[in-house]
Amino acid sequence: MDIVLLAKAAIMGIVEGLTEFLPISSTGHLILAGSLLGFDDDRAKVFEIAIQTGAILAVIMVYWQKLRTTFTSLPTSANSRKLVINVLIGFLPAVVLGLLLGKAIKEHLFTPVVVASTFIVGGFVILWAERRQQTAVRVASVDDMTPMDALKVGLVQCLAMVPGTSRSGATIIGGMLLGLSRQAATDFSFFLAIPTLIGAGAYSLYKERALLSAADAPMFAVGLLFSFISAWICVRWLLRYIATHSFTPFAWYRIAFGIVVLATAWSGVVAWHG
Repeated sequence: MDIVLLAKAAIMGIVEGLTEFLPISSTGHLILAGSLLGFDDDRAKVFEIAIQTGAILAVIMVYWQKLRTTFTSLPTSANSRKLVINVLIGFLPAVVLGLLLGKAIKEHLFTPVVVASTFIVGGFVILWAERRQQTAVRVASVDDMTPMDALKVGLVQCLAMVPGTSRSGATIIGGMLLGLSRQAATDFSFFLAIPTLIGAGAYSLYKERALLSAADAPMFAVGLLFSFISAWICVRWLLRYIATHSFTPFAWYRIAFGIVVLATAWSGVVAWHG
């Protein structure tokens, strides 16, 4: 396997891990990084989705105690059963809309104008959400969520099908606007990511399996490893950060990054492929 290709896989894994769970859109960053690295063919697109599994493994590690307790106590704990059901309810809209609209979105919305616009609009939404009068917190923790809360967050998550939106940003900020505490919205966003990203990765690998061969295994292994390490560091940091900080810095970053995306597209620095 070409050492240069493995280095590119490592860089892409780091980008994925650092951006997947922050409200700044991993998709937009991966598109930009892949274009700059010349790592943006059809096989690379499958790779970008598949390495999300590494990031999800990091979430499982960080939340291992909660997840283990939840699954081992399913027969006896109503809260555990409610959490699992809520995650499944929240996951369902992404499955339905992904199957119905996924192909059309990839064909028509993966453009620099769309990605940059959603970056910028998303940044202003975060600024608005953080500066508005705080919504009364109805849900202090994920254990207090109702099935309707889960469905609403799941519907909000579908906004992330538009590239540049950010799955974590949509679910965390959306959850807060729906009355979840910052901690509850963040925790549920992470739990909801587990079936969503694993499902997306498995579906992409199955659908595009003809593009791959056994020779690609080292590339995927490197991407998964670096995605896992960087995501593990990022998730642990984010959980500490939200205890005392707002998401305002991420909003300004999104706006600045959106402007950079437009500038690079217009200048021809980045080759965008729809």
